Amino acid sequence: MLNRNDRNKLSRRQWLRAAAALTAGAVTTARGDEPRRKAQIAITFDLEMSRDYPRHGITHWDYEKGNLDEPTKHYALAAAQLVKQAGGRMHFFCVGRVLEQPDVEWLKTLSADHAIGNHTYDHVNVTAATAEETQFRFRRAPWLVAGRTAEEVIVDNIRLTRLALKQRAGIDEIGFRTPGGFADGLAPHPRLQQILLDLGYRWVSSKYPAHASALDGDSPSVQTFASIAAAQQAAQPFTYPSGLIEVPMNPISDVTAFRSARWKLADFLKATEHSVKWAIETGGVFDFLAHPSCLVVEDPEFESVRLMCELVRQAADRAEIVDLTAIAGRATG
Repeated sequence: MLNRNDRNKLSRRQWLRAAAALTAGAVTTARGDEPRRKAQIAITFDLEMSRDYPRHGITHWDYEKGNLDEPTKHYALAAAQLVKQAGGRMHFFCVGRVLEQPDVEWLKTLSADHAIGNHTYDHVNVTAATAEETQFRFRRAPWLVAGRTAEEVIVDNIRLTRLALKQRAGIDEIGFRTPGGFADGLAPHPRLQQILLDLGYRWVSSKYPAHASALDGDSPSVQTFASIAAAQQAAQPFTYPSGLIEVPMNPISDVTAFRSARWKLADFLKATEHSVKWAIETGGVFDFLAHPSCLVVEDPEFESVRLMCELVRQAADRAEIVDLTAIAGRATG
């Protein structure tokens, strides 16, 4: 019988085998004599505050997701500089309420070299059935959305962020990411797809495939790592019947690993490394989903960002660090 340490070991070959087992013949790589596609690695940060950070038990951020603190902003800036030095371009998704703060120069600095996308003004649930259900803030203060439908609140939240970015910071938004990820993306929500198309979006980042994340003692089990490996193929870009392009988020995210499942940094780095290597070896895509409000506590030395930059450097002309617009082109190319 294997002991716990043996069960928790997962080699690179096992990782690739686990990913291939459920996706045989489906990996988006070249066929025949065609050259393999260059892997595209996206390093994306959602600019929002996260409950339980910087210490466990904090929940008031649920009501003011856009009120970013200074450590969170400094972390985003430092990570952006690391990626720029590596020749890459990050993609940030901004919760609009941050533009009410006295100083937005830090956001202007980010936008000089990296993409800034829309993450709604209040971090609303775009699949909510009623206006009050779109955000914790509106459940506590329903008069703020009285007499309005959920769709009206959602559309207004998106438009407000676009307007705030432009008027306050001179930033033209690049793309839209839904607050929260959905296992099926927006497939069950054709009306929402059409709303985004009508608002001028060519692509959305909304899908976050289901996967295991539980610990087996102190670390994730082989089965958990294998589940994450197999989910990589489900996180490749595609086009909905409506014509809207989906650019999924690849597991495992920082808040899922650290906040929900209480992973250690070493295990998060292992999962990230295997996933990036999978993308490089298959010519696929890896969209790293993270939050500087979480990583500033869990990964203060930027080990995950440095790791991805180094893996892309080692891959030379087989990989590149790009924003999500570049990845969206795969669904139409």
